[in-house]
Amino acid sequence: MAIKYKIKLRDLKLEYLKEYIAPIFNFLKPKKKISNISDLQNFIRRKSAWVSQETLYGYLKTRMGAKYVLMFEDEVFLGSINKAKWNIYSISLQDFIFYSLSYLKNNLNIDYTSKAENIYEEILNEEKKNEMPQDIIENSIKKFCLRIEKIDWQTYYLNLPFNESCLALYDWSPVADELKTLDKKIVLNSMILKWDNVKKEFINLINF
Repeated sequence: MAIKYKIKLRDLKLEYLKEYIAPIFNFLKPKKKISNISDLQNFIRRKSAWVSQETLYGYLKTRMGAKYVLMFEDEVFLGSINKAKWNIYSISLQDFIFYSLSYLKNNLNIDYTSKAENIYEEILNEEKKNEMPQDIIENSIKKFCLRIEKIDWQTYYLNLPFNESCLALYDWSPVADELKTLDKKIVLNSMILKWDNVKKEFINLINF
């Protein structure tokens, strides 16, 4: 049993280290113009993964300091990180879909708003290959449907479009509540700054 446990833990460590590094490399890849709906969907997926994972792992590293590497030794804690990662990512996708479609509609007269739900569900279906938990997928779709019923496509991109994902980072990060309360402003701002960079990149790459 001990040997099996060590092998499993080693695999978990490698998997999470890969997850931490992969979005960084994806972010540094040569920038491709966004010329169609497929490009847009891929961009939304990549950047949402980058923002959610960079901010989550960055926060944990900042809060844990030198003990950060030890989290890869704790299987229970890794499970908490995995749950947090997928929940933050699912909301990040929603925010970015709403932002990008609202921006395109109002600034370029390109209306893909009717495709919002299809874009979201297609991305989540792709994430099944990466073992995104089915319960999170189902709950995320429900939340997406509730949000889209109330959305104002004319103003969404102007009015704190990434607020929900910032709050998700705060809510789901596996950090003690008393510590998160102290960190709240820093945590929210860290994600806001990441999204600001993504927004600039998105606007520069639009080439419909």
